[in-house]
Amino acid sequence: MMLEKFRLMGIKLPHRTSNADGRANVDCGTLWLKFESELLYSKIPNKIGEEIYAVYYDYDTDQTGEYSYFIGCKVADDAQSNEFDIIDIPEQNYKIEIAKGQMPDCIADAWRKIWEKDEARAYLYDFEVYSEKSQNWGNAEVDIYLGF
Repeated sequence: MMLEKFRLMGIKLPHRTSNADGRANVDCGTLWLKFESELLYSKIPNKIGEEIYAVYYDYDTDQTGEYSYFIGCKVADDAQSNEFDIIDIPEQNYKIEIAKGQMPDCIADAWRKIWEKDEARAYLYDFEVYSEKSQNWGNAEVDIYLGF
């Protein structure tokens, strides 16, 4: 499925991370904690929709290399901010995988299965969409968009 370009506003890791040695689990978890504890969702101006996006981008190579990580919400294409980071997700083909189950384990399990498939992904932008379906942490559903 082809998705058109869109803009996100939120926060990003101040450094790159990697899946090696569980580093990404700590880094991404810490960023989520900041996003939630500082109530940043409610501070992002002029959101388009209620969803929260977690984006993996700027890959060195593939899931074995370093990459950047971002959490935020969709905003207008011309939105600007001095308080938040902004990234533009380019038009790209995506395949959707669905993580189902108890949070956050279902996300980690879904990514392990994705990596085992060893598909020829683009490794440009991949993202998770946290919507109303993901709010029941005992039985969540999260859409994972994989760039191709």
